[in-house]
This record gives sequence, structure tokens and C-alpha cells, in this order.
Amino acid sequence: MPPSHQAWDQLVKEYVTSTGKVNYAGIKTQQTKLNDYLTLLAQNAPQDSWSKEEKLAYWINLYNASTVSLILKNYPLTSIMKLDKPFDTKFVKSGNRTISLNQLENEIIRPTFKEPRIHFVVNCAAISCPKLRNEAYQAANLSKQLDSQASFFINSVHNKLSAKRAELSKIFDWYKDDFGTKANLISFINRYATQKLATDAEITYLEYNWNLNK
Repeated sequence: MPPSHQAWDQLVKEYVTSTGKVNYAGIKTQQTKLNDYLTLLAQNAPQDSWSKEEKLAYWINLYNASTVSLILKNYPLTSIMKLDKPFDTKFVKSGNRTISLNQLENEIIRPTFKEPRIHFVVNCAAISCPKLRNEAYQAANLSKQLDSQASFFINSVHNKLSAKRAELSKIFDWYKDDFGTKANLISFINRYATQKLATDAEITYLEYNWNLNK
């Protein structure tokens, strides 16, 4: 049976705004609660008996809670990129494994689930990242949460859309393999965008702002 994500849900409800701004100083006062939650996840790695949604919710919450924990260990700081190889350092615990954030995303989440919407839910603590959702991901309504995050991100300032031109977040460039051909990418964006793109829209990518999401 999967572990409860209630502790994480309580933390992000209290210290993260609806637009994803994180009160790191506030969460730091609840460091023990966060540590206990990460220990709970470490002791309850996904089992074959879990549903796909239970597994994915676990990995997303583990990624996001681990990233917040990494920031708190080094807080105050202005950017996660001020740290030495933050995405390659092995500090994320699950079962008997200790892995890096990159391993979690690129060796577990992406190949296992083949779900492009994960790029709007894993949060790397930067302004240009998709927002840290102010509720835990839960298996029961995971697909709705993924759609909500995709819609918020695609229609946010992180992308500049007009019918004939799209200046997109670098996320769409870095992970272009997950979105397929240009036609597939435009179709994906149009599922969520209020400003629809033409099939021949020109696509470029915006600079990424790595400043802390506080």
C-alpha cells in the first residue's frame, strides 16, 4: 500500500501560493515534518502491486519534496544553480537506492511512464520551472492534476503564443523527444492553449530563468 502524502500536502498548502511561489523560510520551520515525509517515502518504495497512478504520484512527490529539501539545506540562496551539480548529486532515497534528481526524472519517470505532462509537474526550484503545485499529487485525481498543471504552464508567461509564432519554454526544447514531431508538439500545445497555434507556426525558445521560485 502506498504511503500517505498528507504531510507534503499540508506543507505545500501552507507555504506555496496558487501561482507556485515558495516560502522557503516558512517551510524551514517545518524541516522535521519534511524530513519525516521523505523518510516515509524512502521506506515505502513502489511495489508491483501499486497502480500506475500510485507509482507516478509517488515519484513526482518524491522529486518535488527532495528538491525543496535540497534548497532548505543550503538556504538562503538565490538559485539552485549556485549549488555544485544539484541535479547529479545522489541524495534522493527510495528503498535501498540513493539516486540523483536527474536519475529520478530521466531513468525512472520518463522511460517508465512515457507521459509528457510530467514536465509540468516536476519542479526544479527555478522561476522558469512549472509551478510547484500547492497540493500533493494523488493517484485518485492524478490525470486532472497533470492537465491542470499543463494548462497553467502553457498559458503562463513562460510561453509567448500567437497564431503564427510560438516562443516556448526551453523545457519543450530540452525534452523535445517526449513531445514528438513539430506537428505533435503543436497539437499538444493546442490541447491546452487559449491562443491556438497554426500548424505552420514558427517555434523558438525563450531563455530560462534559474532564479529561485520564492
